[in-house]
Amino acid sequence: MAKKDLPSQAEEKKQQNVNHPSYEAKDIYVLEGLEPVRKRPGMYIGTTDTAGLHHLIWEVFDNSIDEAMAGYAKNIKVELLENNRIAITDDGRGIPVDIHPQTKKSALETVMCTLHAGGKFGGESYKVSGGLHGVGVSVVNALSVWVKAEICRGGNIYVQEYERGKPKYNVKKTGKCEKSGTKITFEADKEIFSAQGGEIKFDRKRIIDHLRQQAFLTKGVKIEIIDSREKIPVYYAFYFEGGLLSFINYLNQFRKPIQKEYFHINKEYENIEAEVAFVYNQEIETQELSFANNIYTPDGGMHLTGFRSALTKVLNDYARSNNYLKEKEENFTGDDVREGLVAIISVRLPEPQFEGQTKARLGTPGARTAVETITGETLKEFFEKNSVDARAIVEKCMLTQKARKAAKAAKETVLRKGALEGMTLPGKLADCSSRNPEESELFIVEGDSAGGSAKSGRDRRTQAILPLRGKILNVEKSRIDKMLANNEIKSLVIALGTSISNTLDISKLRYHKIIIMTDADTDGAHIRTLLLTLFYRYFRPVIENGNIYIAQPPLYRIQKGKEVNFVYNDSQKEKILKEMNKGKLEEDIKGINIQRYKGLGEMNPDQLWETTMRHDTRTLKLVTIEDAKEADKLFDILMGETVEPRKAFISSHATMVKNLDI
Repeated sequence: MAKKDLPSQAEEKKQQNVNHPSYEAKDIYVLEGLEPVRKRPGMYIGTTDTAGLHHLIWEVFDNSIDEAMAGYAKNIKVELLENNRIAITDDGRGIPVDIHPQTKKSALETVMCTLHAGGKFGGESYKVSGGLHGVGVSVVNALSVWVKAEICRGGNIYVQEYERGKPKYNVKKTGKCEKSGTKITFEADKEIFSAQGGEIKFDRKRIIDHLRQQAFLTKGVKIEIIDSREKIPVYYAFYFEGGLLSFINYLNQFRKPIQKEYFHINKEYENIEAEVAFVYNQEIETQELSFANNIYTPDGGMHLTGFRSALTKVLNDYARSNNYLKEKEENFTGDDVREGLVAIISVRLPEPQFEGQTKARLGTPGARTAVETITGETLKEFFEKNSVDARAIVEKCMLTQKARKAAKAAKETVLRKGALEGMTLPGKLADCSSRNPEESELFIVEGDSAGGSAKSGRDRRTQAILPLRGKILNVEKSRIDKMLANNEIKSLVIALGTSISNTLDISKLRYHKIIIMTDADTDGAHIRTLLLTLFYRYFRPVIENGNIYIAQPPLYRIQKGKEVNFVYNDSQKEKILKEMNKGKLEEDIKGINIQRYKGLGEMNPDQLWETTMRHDTRTLKLVTIEDAKEADKLFDILMGETVEPRKAFISSHATMVKNLDI
């Protein structure tokens, strides 16, 4: 290469800059104040969907509960206001408003606008609390378009407002007040919670369920909920003196206990207060709720591990010492002793170690020791005093152990059969040609008639059809070994490819969309509830993974001339008819043909494809774990052993029945 062809140093540097962007001091970005929260909200509230939106309420509410646990607050009020604003008020001490020695600003502004600023890192302000990271209310401030803090302290009212985490003015005194307390009003930022399509929608039921739970955990504290979004405000109030025993009774209202006496203990061990309550039922479902400083820990943690360990050990020791388990017989497993159990474990401790800001799991090792010791010692005494209850519990564990062994054998048989047959279902499953689970869909349909239309109308490449004959087995009263003897359930297990219950492997799921497509009538609703209950109890990870959907078939086909509309409910029907008839009276309607579909089998394949199966025209409802839980609860009411709840449900809903097929 000639010398003139060599690049100059300047050109070489220029070329390097093109290929490699600069990385110097000026390229280091410093996010100030609450900017980190707005930049990465998921790090602080978990998600920016519905769960994250409601987490804003919990963060503010937790501060009020902390005041209650410290003995300073007796009343907490949560208001759902117009324009999607939330106001939370307590009668605690009120956030301090004097000048903070470190920030040289009001303590209120410091708490509201500074990450990791709070009264729970040390000192004597709070012995125990849920909000420990000092990020709760400041995160709410950062993720809200507007916040107003009103403090009653020392006989005066102090106010400060904020926009997207920044104060609009200094803290100012606005008037007098008699008592003390804090009121935080916020409006969540639509820009942040974009997963809802820009719509902020707080779910009253979700809020009520959470706050009821908190009232159980904090006995003697009154919690009020007012929904002012309705024309006539909706009001709820919770106040419980019984603590966890009241909570257990509430959770167990649709179940049939095998114990006369419920287990309940509240003791302190090495500066950790542990409260445990449980009862065994005739059912097979297990429900364990764990809390740390009133914070629900859905992923459990050390306190739950301690409880499970103590329960398993004490039951095995009791069974052996009383000759229920012979010398050569194996011990009960953790699963054996937890079947039919409803238990609540609540600990209160200074400086708990949560795994993650959303506090889903407790990591404090001392919590395990405390719960294990307290539960173990007390449970031994409980069994000695209540020998009839102890015998009933042990006999249930023995039955569960036998069923577990039978279920294992049944599962192995089904799965082995499935593997030998290449995971196909003779005469039932019309599989899709694609072997890519991400694009594959399984439609579970009601009966051969609907199955025939669906098979003819589907996209054969990506859509598989599994028709169910009649209503599937009632899983409420059946163990896994009996379930797997049922052809419909066996077909479903093999079709999914995941196995079932504790051997389920979500990575082997053959279809990433499992769509329940039943008739839009009472029978269809019943089958849908049966299926949701089955998925909730034995395929829960599939629901949690967002793989279960419900198809929305039309109720009516309305035609006028060449114009055809498929309508999914009665209100839509009335709207379409008015538009077609251009405001004329119903008796003047001419040339309009209305067809009501009693079942999917009444549709021809083209209609079923266009309305319910085609990707760009269909309506699918994603099933959440809350949806499945509600279906399971409803199933308990309607199909369980207890008659009274069923009578109450039927009486209260009888007036709502329309289009009854008889």
